[in-house]
Amino acid sequence: MIEIRLHGRGGQGLVKASHMAVASVVESGDYAHFIPSFGVERKGSPVFGYLRVSKEPIRRKTQIYHPDILVILDDTLIHLPETYDGLKEGGIVVINSTKKPEELNLPEGTGMVAVVDATRICLESFGRFIPNTAMLGALCKVTDYFDKEMLFRHIVEMFGEANLKAAQESYDSVVCYEL
Repeated sequence: MIEIRLHGRGGQGLVKASHMAVASVVESGDYAHFIPSFGVERKGSPVFGYLRVSKEPIRRKTQIYHPDILVILDDTLIHLPETYDGLKEGGIVVINSTKKPEELNLPEGTGMVAVVDATRICLESFGRFIPNTAMLGALCKVTDYFDKEMLFRHIVEMFGEANLKAAQESYDSVVCYEL
């Protein structure tokens, strides 16, 4: 089982992105679930959620305290201690940023960071700062837990061609750094 914790801000589409990811995994015959977690529940406030993906049925329904992967939709969150909290040794960070890895305040033991300018991509693709589908494209490229064809089909069905363009551009332009 792979455990992924997602961090973003209210209004950036973290929950919708997670639902699309779960739908594509389940459709491919594997197992997945998502548990959202909200604070003050208003636009712009930090939000996070827990996504599990497995070849076997998932019984665990708790928070994720030691994620294998962190997906960060907004790099303004890197200064909050809970953003990187518990990342497993050798874990992966997929982040929406234009910063270099040394500027990202990554925890000791991070195995890889994948950086994509999802902000620019979504603004150019559909004119709004909602980086969820762009970040799904980057996550799909960095891991092998999601079937690209199914995931991208779910993106088109839910949000249309402009979001598919954002996901594809992120998929093509994400830069991975082994640490």
